[in-house]
Amino acid sequence: MDLDLKRVLAARPDAPRKSDLAPLTTVWGDSLDCSCVLSEHPRPQLERDTWVSLNGWWEYAIRESSDAQGLWPVVAMPTRWDGKILVPFSPESALSGVGRQLLPNQLLWYRREVDLNPCAESRRLLLHFEAVDYCCAVYVNGIKVCEHRGGYLPFDTDITDVVRAGVNAIVLCVWDPSESGTQLRGKQRIVRGNMWYTAQSGIWQSVWLEEVEATRIVSLEPRAHVDAAEFEAVVCVSEPGGDLLIEVIDAAGNVVSCAQTVPEETTVSVWMQVYDIHLWSPDKPYLYGIRATYANDEVRSYCAFRVVGIERDERGIARFCLNHKPLFVRGVLDQGYWPDGLMTAPSDEALVADIEFVRAAGFNMLRKHIKVESRRWYYHCDRLGILVWQDMVSGGGLPGEWTSANIPTLVRRSWSIRDDRNERSWRRFGAGDAAYRHEWLETARQTIELLRSHPCIATWVVFNESWGQFSSQENCDQLRSLDKTRPFIATSGWYDQGAGDYYAVHNYFRSMRVYKDPHAGPFWRRKPRAFILDEFGGLTCPVEGHVSVPDITYGYDAFDNVDEWRHAVSNLLAEVDALEEEGLVGYVYTQLSDVEEETNGLLTYDRRVNKFMRRATAEPEL
Repeated sequence: MDLDLKRVLAARPDAPRKSDLAPLTTVWGDSLDCSCVLSEHPRPQLERDTWVSLNGWWEYAIRESSDAQGLWPVVAMPTRWDGKILVPFSPESALSGVGRQLLPNQLLWYRREVDLNPCAESRRLLLHFEAVDYCCAVYVNGIKVCEHRGGYLPFDTDITDVVRAGVNAIVLCVWDPSESGTQLRGKQRIVRGNMWYTAQSGIWQSVWLEEVEATRIVSLEPRAHVDAAEFEAVVCVSEPGGDLLIEVIDAAGNVVSCAQTVPEETTVSVWMQVYDIHLWSPDKPYLYGIRATYANDEVRSYCAFRVVGIERDERGIARFCLNHKPLFVRGVLDQGYWPDGLMTAPSDEALVADIEFVRAAGFNMLRKHIKVESRRWYYHCDRLGILVWQDMVSGGGLPGEWTSANIPTLVRRSWSIRDDRNERSWRRFGAGDAAYRHEWLETARQTIELLRSHPCIATWVVFNESWGQFSSQENCDQLRSLDKTRPFIATSGWYDQGAGDYYAVHNYFRSMRVYKDPHAGPFWRRKPRAFILDEFGGLTCPVEGHVSVPDITYGYDAFDNVDEWRHAVSNLLAEVDALEEEGLVGYVYTQLSDVEEETNGLLTYDRRVNKFMRRATAEPEL
């Protein structure tokens, strides 16, 4: 039997429980300057100089509510406040200064006063939120300016007409149902444990103001076409009829191509030729700058020339290719959690340190797992040269343990025989709520539209281990219509329907091997997809003094000694590397860092111990 039952039984998780986590901090959290929190421009692909960060100390209040779900858009503001909260850290995090869990029957309030002057007649003032979890109503000077639902994507609102000279009050009311709802929430749970992590609520990414021209560039999406050596800028403007100039700038600061046009509609595609192009790759992550001007508006962006896809080698094996050359993908699973900031990195340098560690350790890819990260993280992946497999955020109800874990672990044949196109399967997978299915598809669309101009992103991952899975073939086809330049994994782990460009398997308890695509028919009907080991490993090793839960270790195969653990991990990686010759296109090792009860990271949760590279007590370089 090709299954290690002993490891399966040893890895069975305990029931999630309410318990305190041991306090852990990162070096970046320890040195945090509360007057300058995440002060870098939050949107590197559309920068203007006329912006100001609103990160820092806000007032907050948490209030019980008999109907929080119904009242968050209309309830009256509190008359007193509980204290200060450091934005953008959620109240559940240590860095927020609050350290309190928001519950589904509570409302979270924020308030900050800002000195402002009304804009000139030709200009507008935009208020940006990079992410607020989950529902929020935004007020300026007592006037509601917008409502928003969704915990992972940025939004903005025009506050020009409600701003007055002098002090202005910005107030938010937030409601977050966490796992009591079916909304998209990733791996957050109030009752955390095992592979489920502490839930967080409210503002968890940067808040900022931006003064813009009324006649302006609303969005700019760079598209570099490698094979034709052409650059396309898809530009949306607030109103047509102005002069639009696009310039492409090389790393030395020279303008290598430019084009000018007058948009007749609000959206226009501007094409230009770029000669002697420099290709982007993890070895040489070459970025071109972009300068765009429209009327009196000017923005900065960047792009890269590279092409990714699944192509066949001389033996007919499907391979992942970068710039039409096979590239063996060595990836690491990245949950994007921090002990002091939860889903919010304590600093920009912390984001960079994770990426640089992965590169130094010999990997070339990060799989961002069931989370949309800050836009600066993708920018750093672009400029440092790391590929990204981007997951869609999961939600819905939790599927049953037998459906989501036990059956696919014990019975490999189950990976490809269960249909996901009917309501019975949707209920089993936690996708029975029609409102969830609508939200999932709309958020997946917005995620692709938000991130598809980042050259680092090389594959989209649609569903993971059946959670919230429904109609994966249809959904994959719909999402592909938004981005035909990248391959898709329709189902990562199991319950594969034959969709997408990869047969993506999770293997924690079986011998390492390349499995035949179960949905491949005769050559003239359906060619085999590329085979990727999309999760494996998860070997655990707790490091005393650097764990959140000292009495619990969760993962797959445990070691008490770092040297023995390192030896086992290295042997496992070498074993998987050897499968390239048999048709493996790459792998995703679980995982980048420990997270709460999971001690299966290459780094400890606090990033102070590098388990993988023989630095038993080294701290990350700042």
